[in-house]
Amino acid sequence: MSLLEKYFHKVPPEKRSLAAIAYLASLDHIRKEHPLIAQKIIDELHDQRKYLKLIASENYSSLAVQLAMGNLLTDKYAEGFPDRRFYAGCENIDAIEGNAASEAKAIFGCDYAYVQPHSGADANLVAYWAILLHRVQSKELEKIGQKSIDALSFEDYEKIRKALVSQKLMGLSLSSGGHLTHGYRHNVSAKFFQSVSYDVDKETEMINYAELQKKAREEKPLILVAGYSAYPRKINFAYMREIADDVGAVLLVDMAHFAGLVAGKVFKGEYNPVPYADIVTSTTHKTLRGPRGGLVLCREEYREVVNKGCPIVLGGPLPHVMAAKAVAFKEANTPDFHKYAHQVVENARTLADELMQLGVKVTTNGTENHLIVMDVSKSFGINGRQAETVLREAFFTVNRNTVPFDQNGPWYTSGVRMGTAALTTLGMKAGEMKRIARLVVKVLQSAKVPGGLDELETKKSSARVDQSVLHDVQNEVKDLLKGFPLYPEIETA
Repeated sequence: MSLLEKYFHKVPPEKRSLAAIAYLASLDHIRKEHPLIAQKIIDELHDQRKYLKLIASENYSSLAVQLAMGNLLTDKYAEGFPDRRFYAGCENIDAIEGNAASEAKAIFGCDYAYVQPHSGADANLVAYWAILLHRVQSKELEKIGQKSIDALSFEDYEKIRKALVSQKLMGLSLSSGGHLTHGYRHNVSAKFFQSVSYDVDKETEMINYAELQKKAREEKPLILVAGYSAYPRKINFAYMREIADDVGAVLLVDMAHFAGLVAGKVFKGEYNPVPYADIVTSTTHKTLRGPRGGLVLCREEYREVVNKGCPIVLGGPLPHVMAAKAVAFKEANTPDFHKYAHQVVENARTLADELMQLGVKVTTNGTENHLIVMDVSKSFGINGRQAETVLREAFFTVNRNTVPFDQNGPWYTSGVRMGTAALTTLGMKAGEMKRIARLVVKVLQSAKVPGGLDELETKKSSARVDQSVLHDVQNEVKDLLKGFPLYPEIETA
């Protein structure tokens, strides 16, 4: 019997969901063509219903967002941008991309929105090269008396090319909560820029703006990056703008993690980056609850160079994902989403407070956004990789993460990062957060590194939890999730 037949058999007509029918019909069709892939999609749904998703960079997108990606739009090439394509037959893609950009502008109040990037990393690459082209190239052209790069001789072009390299990029260091693309030494951002990262304060574990300004004056970066991957506090963008202006830098804000909190009107005034930044980059999933993808917002002066994302660093845009972005942006521009965004932050604050009440070391002693970083080495005597493993066994999905000035490095780490965006989408609130904190601590307090392990890799990766504790927590997680089913309209059993 097909999934759709089972659905019609179990669900009475008045309770049937059009989205569920479309979803199950698509799975039935995939199952005919490739049973393994269909089964793995179903298995993933079951897994996500079984585990408490506490990955700070993940969420649950709506079925409308997901269905917008599964159609013939994936077949289209559309290099260029609306009304200026390198392929014929892109009229409908122009309309879709234009709508997605308009929806983004309506949410964030920016001059221009570029919705083509395939990821947040791609969005940052587009932004970096746009800044290089806008600021560096224009200055070099002026030196040699040219207005356009198209009119340069080979010798002149070589001068421009050399001027584009070794510019300074200043972003929050990876160990302090920054992202790989903000100048981490193994990332391409540190290959074509001279990376001069800044750190959080050792005592408070927060950004010290006075010290940052002092370092910026010493280094004079071309680009000052504000944003984070694992920093649990708000950033004062008015102050970041002041620092950028003081040293003549371009202010780039990567709001990939907190874009939904900006869209949901949680981060306002000096904590909203859009009025202060020259360019803002983001992902469209995470707190924004859209499809996997990227986004660039910018001031009008950067519009022309941002539109050159393809061919500079991007390939052809993905029209089916741009369609899903449009759907997600429209969903985010609603009172319901605003309530959701505020609840995300309230849940994170409650989770952090309860963990600290239970004696856990939480970096910065709290949170102001959607994420928390626990120092499990200080709190439980294990490393982040061990904590990640035992929590997964107990039906929690988290990721290990560095803490400021981490002695264990980025592979094993001393910390675990947790976020509340996904669980808030399920409808959980403060009571559930307190219960989750208690369960997390119960598991980690029971975690022990087994003796007799000879190999260093095995020893640093392994931990065990008392089986009675493990079973108790697993049962509590099952009980908790019964009240918050994921996509309850989809019946696959």
